[in-house]
Amino acid sequence: MTRGLQKDGVEAHLQELLAANPEVLAAGLQLVRREYPTDIGPVDLLCRDAEGRVVAIEIKRRGEIDGVEQLSRYLERLDLDGRLRPVRGILAAQQIKPQAQVLATARGIQCCEIDYEGLKGVDNGRLTLF
Repeated sequence: MTRGLQKDGVEAHLQELLAANPEVLAAGLQLVRREYPTDIGPVDLLCRDAEGRVVAIEIKRRGEIDGVEQLSRYLERLDLDGRLRPVRGILAAQQIKPQAQVLATARGIQCCEIDYEGLKGVDNGRLTLF
């Protein structure tokens, strides 16, 4: 039995932090499910926005063209489900390359650069010594 690709520590932690605090990405965003399955692999986070529309979020340490392509494929698959359609996408990363930003914008995908250190500070409201 093979397992899916495992995220490295930072990506996995980013996913955990964003799942707990989706409003960092957009006001009113609420988590529906982490690792939402599609027939080509799971999208990192599936959320609903303040108007109840579905938002698929792909999380990367570095946002590059391959991340935009991956999210585009997920959006295409999710849009086939009449219960979810229309689905919009957000690429969330610590840094997003300019070429990825251009492609994402052309495809209607929002890009959000995440301050990982700052986000760790709001991790469930817990204070840490270091």
